[in-house]
Amino acid sequence: MTLLVITGTMGSGKTTILAEASDILKSLKIPRAAIDLDALAVAYIPERQLENAMSENLSSISRNCVRLGVTRLLVARAIESRAELNRCCRAAGATETMVCRLVASDQTSEKRVAERERGMLRQQLIERVTKLKTILDAAGIEDFSISNEGPAVTDVAHKMLIRAGWIAE
Repeated sequence: MTLLVITGTMGSGKTTILAEASDILKSLKIPRAAIDLDALAVAYIPERQLENAMSENLSSISRNCVRLGVTRLLVARAIESRAELNRCCRAAGATETMVCRLVASDQTSEKRVAERERGMLRQQLIERVTKLKTILDAAGIEDFSISNEGPAVTDVAHKMLIRAGWIAE
C-alpha cells in the first residue's frame, strides 16, 4: 500500500485537501481510499487506548482496501511524532510513505477553527492551533510542505499529488 499522509495544525485544511485529492484521483480513475484518521477513534477512553483503536481501525480498513484492489491510501491527521507516523504506516501496511504538511498562517488557521467549531471546546481548540504548530515544527516528519493559505483547494490538492509523485503535471 502506498500511503500519503496529510498533516498540519488544526485549521490548515487537512480534511478539505484530503477530500479534494481523492476527487482528483477519482476523476483520473486511480483506485484510492481516503480516510480522516480522527474519525477512526472518536471516543472518550484513555489516550493510549484511543491511539490503539485508531491503529486497529486503520489496519482493518487498509486490509479491506487491499482486498478490493486499492493500492493508494490518503490519510489526514496532525501527526505529532515520528513514533505516531510509524504506527500509522504499520497499521496501513504501507510499503511506501510520503508526508505532506499543509501550512497556513496562525491567523488563517485560527479563523478556520473558529468558523467550524461552535461548541463548548471552541476556545481551547483555537488556542491549540499555535501549540500544535510548535509540536509539528519540532517533529519535522514531513517530506514536503505546501501552503494552503490562499490558493484554490483544487490547486493545493493537485500540487500535493504531483509533489508526492502520485500524478503527473
